[in-house]
Amino acid sequence: MVRNVAGVMAELEPEDFYLLSGVEQGMRFSEWVNREKLPDLSNLTPEEVEYRLDRCASRGLIERKTIQYEGYTLTAEGYDALALRTFSKRGTVEGVGAPLGVGKESDVLEVQSYKPMALKFHREGYTNFREVMRERDYTSDNQHVSWLYTARKASEREYEALETLFPEVSVPRPIDQNRHAIVMAKLEGVELDRAKLADDQVVGVLDLILREVAAAYETGYVHADMSEYNVAVSESGVTIFDWPQAVPTDHENARELLDRDIDNLLSYFNRKYPGHVPDLDADALGDAVAADDFQTARDYTV
Repeated sequence: MVRNVAGVMAELEPEDFYLLSGVEQGMRFSEWVNREKLPDLSNLTPEEVEYRLDRCASRGLIERKTIQYEGYTLTAEGYDALALRTFSKRGTVEGVGAPLGVGKESDVLEVQSYKPMALKFHREGYTNFREVMRERDYTSDNQHVSWLYTARKASEREYEALETLFPEVSVPRPIDQNRHAIVMAKLEGVELDRAKLADDQVVGVLDLILREVAAAYETGYVHADMSEYNVAVSESGVTIFDWPQAVPTDHENARELLDRDIDNLLSYFNRKYPGHVPDLDADALGDAVAADDFQTARDYTV
């Protein structure tokens, strides 16, 4: 997990953020930003740049390399600091709390404003950049693509999906977005993979999830990464989260991705609750969802 940068935010001065923003701007063109360009990029004097480089480096917000030329790049913590400052200036976030979840492509923290919320930092590309470059279509047309770009695009794509889906679909309520970060409502309940459903609850929960999949399709999106790790189960129902890979229903692969989502769900339920799920026709389920004609899972037994 990337270090929680909230602890150093109070130590930072406006000029530190000017420098971080200058490095960010330079990274649009090169992974490592030449030191000589930083005064222009940050609107600071060379002397001020030197001072701010030391301050930011000592706090782990930037990294330095000296092969061929002296260059600097943002760390994940430095990018987090820029997003947090923006949220703070907007009044979206007043304080940062404990981690809520850590994944290979995101970190989620509790944040405070008028009530507790969740802050999700996208990490796509930070540790597995080449893999993300191959898999995500929003990187395909760019000759120079930094991990900042891939993480920001994932954040923008997820936020756009949440804004479109909420409240017709049970997804986290979107509140704000900046750079690679999203502020949203906290999830209720536990992830499906950690839930212990009673025998008489299994089909009912599967029905609820499939209803949300159908509602999302009707609203215009396919999740495209459905699994037991991005469904939360609570007494009030289910919530589907993690939407950065979502595609619109007019995408050329939308139906294929819908079928894969349904197959993933059925495989999980059959694996964890053998004998408690009807023998369902996955193709018929996909047809019903795509046709906005899904009723209940039991209607699609083989």
